[in-house]
Amino acid sequence: MAIEHLPSSATGEEVAALIRRDGCVVVDRLVEPDAVDRVLGEMRPYLERIRPGPDEFSGLQTKRAGGLVARSPAGRELVTHPLSLATAGDLLGHVANFQLHLTQVIAIGPDSPSQPIHRDQWAFDFFPFPSGYEVQCNTIWAGTDFTEENGATRVVVGSNAAEDGLGFTEADTEPAEMEKGSALFYNGAVYHGGGANRSDEVRYGINITYNVAWLRQEENQYLTVPPEVARDLPEDLLRLIGYDRGAYALGYVDDLRDPIEVLRPDAGATGFGDTEHMQQRAADQLG
Repeated sequence: MAIEHLPSSATGEEVAALIRRDGCVVVDRLVEPDAVDRVLGEMRPYLERIRPGPDEFSGLQTKRAGGLVARSPAGRELVTHPLSLATAGDLLGHVANFQLHLTQVIAIGPDSPSQPIHRDQWAFDFFPFPSGYEVQCNTIWAGTDFTEENGATRVVVGSNAAEDGLGFTEADTEPAEMEKGSALFYNGAVYHGGGANRSDEVRYGINITYNVAWLRQEENQYLTVPPEVARDLPEDLLRLIGYDRGAYALGYVDDLRDPIEVLRPDAGATGFGDTEHMQQRAADQLG
């Protein structure tokens, strides 16, 4: 089954609908190529000083540099891209809140074999989430053209509805080929992996993912984004990286303070979260 493509004019509802159906969708030319060039330029010093991964899963010829919110002002624009947030808001709309889960530039070097096929939501200690219960909304932005030859992300289309713990191989996948500036949207349940890079150039992707806010973030944003940087960020981005309640009574600080008050004393609200919303959600759950 081929990976569907949508134009950059697509809505979050349209993107989320295809993710629910197929586990993935590509949105073509979502930003101009220079937008991803700026991110890669800001992240290049960090990529140059780190070593490739220590095992086959992370990639023995693959470098991964995170911390985009702290290190890359251009990266913040991708993190808060309106279509990404609209899609995450739709796909993860069954929970009280969602948050930034991971930011990472992935540079797959030449002669790199394909990554083992996996589900991203296995990061949550392999917890067996019910089929159809969405916990992640993920993006991979093409920092270079993604081709089958240079290691385009490979996806088992429709496998988001499959059983857990299956052993797919590269032969079961389709490459998410797309132009620079395009983005692959996918959920945490679809089986996928980085492709083998059989070219003589590095394949750059920018992985930005979101998860339901009652689960732990893969990238610890509170330590990755130091307070002296966080204080100058817009409030909506601060809340997205975790300075917000995860639900009605999750994540408050000391005397029931809104987490945003740690950095912005006048921005928060004392007490628990939205009581009316919590009561309605409880009623819905109980039928």
